[in-house]
Amino acid sequence: MKLLILRFSSIGDIVLTSPVIRALANAGHEVHYLTKAKFKVVLENNPHISKLFTFDKEITEVDSQLKDENYDYIIDLHSNIRTKRLNARLHLPIKTFNKLNYEKWLRVNLKLDILPPVHIVERYMNTISFLNIKYDGLGLDYFITESDEAVFEELSISKADTYTVFSVGGAHETKQIPKELMLDIAKRISGKIVLLGGPDDVQKASEICSEIGENCINLCGEISLNQSATIVKYSSNILTADTGLMHIASAFDRNIIAVWGNTIPEFGMYALLPDGSKNKVYNAEVKGLKCRPCSKIGYKKCPKKHFKCMLNQDLQAIVEAFV
Repeated sequence: MKLLILRFSSIGDIVLTSPVIRALANAGHEVHYLTKAKFKVVLENNPHISKLFTFDKEITEVDSQLKDENYDYIIDLHSNIRTKRLNARLHLPIKTFNKLNYEKWLRVNLKLDILPPVHIVERYMNTISFLNIKYDGLGLDYFITESDEAVFEELSISKADTYTVFSVGGAHETKQIPKELMLDIAKRISGKIVLLGGPDDVQKASEICSEIGENCINLCGEISLNQSATIVKYSSNILTADTGLMHIASAFDRNIIAVWGNTIPEFGMYALLPDGSKNKVYNAEVKGLKCRPCSKIGYKKCPKKHFKCMLNQDLQAIVEAFV
C-alpha cells in the first residue's frame, strides 16, 4: 500500500511519529509524509520515507501533487481542522487517533484524572493496527548525516568525551528550566556542560555559561538542529524540559533527566527509550501542586506568578539521576 502520514508540527511531535513510519516501511508499505517546510529538517534524512512533501503557509500548495499519488490511506497523526479539510479534498480513506482533548481539559481545568496510562506512540500505532502492524519496541528514530557529525571538528569536545547537555529553551516559558535551577545543578555535577537551544535562548545561556566558567560550552543559536542532535547523540546525560530535544535524546537512547513544569508526563508525551535500554529516564516533578497542570501546552508566564512547579524542584534527586 501507499500511505500518506500527516503531522505538521512541532519537532518533538514529529519525532514521536517515527515508530509509525518505521513500522509501515518495514512491513513493505510505501510511506509518504506531509509536514510544514520549517520542520523538513526533522524528516529529510529518514530512509523509511519514500517521498516528503512540505508546505509553507497553506496545504493547498501541494494539493495537486497529493492527488496525483493515489494513496490507499491517509494516516492523520495531527487531527486538526487543517487535516480534516485536506482529507475532505482528497476523498481518501483515513485513519486517525484519539487526542484525548476532553480528558486533558478535565485534568487541566477540573483536576479530574481520567487520562488512560497510554503513551502517544501507542495511540499513533493504533492508527495502523488495521494492517496488523504492532509497535516493535525499538523506540524513536532520528537520522543525521556525516556532515552533521562534523560539528565536532569545530568544538573543544569530541564524541569520546564525557559531557552533559543542558537543553536551555522551550516553546513556552512555563515549560523551561529556570536559569537558577540550571546553575544549581551545574555546580553539583562534574564534567563539561554543553548548552543547546535556539537564538531566543542566547542571553539566558550566556548568563549560565558566565557563571559556570570554563567547563561550559554555549552553542545556543550557533548550530543547526541536526548538529544539536549530533551533540545529544554522543552525550552522557541530557537535562531537558518537555521539549523536542527530549524526544531526540530518546531516539539516541540517552540518559535523560526531564524536568516538568506546567505540563505532566501523564499527558502521554514523556521520553520513550527502546525496550531493554540500559539508560534511564528520570522525570522530575513537583507533586501535590493544586494548580498543576495549568495547561496542556504552556504559557509565557506562570498564571499564579509563583512558578512553584519549577522553582520547588528536588535538587538533590535531580543531581542523583546523572550518571
